[in-house]
Amino acid sequence: MEIWQKIKNLYTGDNKWFVWFVTLWLLYFTWSWLFGSGNTIFHWIDAKKEYRKQNAEKEYYRGEIEDMDRIMKERESNLDSLEKYAREQHGFAAPGEDVYIIEE
Repeated sequence: MEIWQKIKNLYTGDNKWFVWFVTLWLLYFTWSWLFGSGNTIFHWIDAKKEYRKQNAEKEYYRGEIEDMDRIMKERESNLDSLEKYAREQHGFAAPGEDVYIIEE
């Protein structure tokens, strides 16, 4: 209980006004840091979550771009696969060929 007696003496001793002043200002700044408007700890936590979410999305799209680049290089290097893609996806045909498009 000696520590509590020392704290009590701080708040009732000769410098009690200074100790109360410092305590109130610390409480005010702590309150404003936690619950004030603008830049609070809760905003920091939300920003960190958003940052992680956007980094995950960035990695996902980076993987998608790499897959698309690989597919494009494959189609550019192999004319048969390029022709197959053009026929299936865009309905291209060689001159004199009949194309039948069947929609399901």
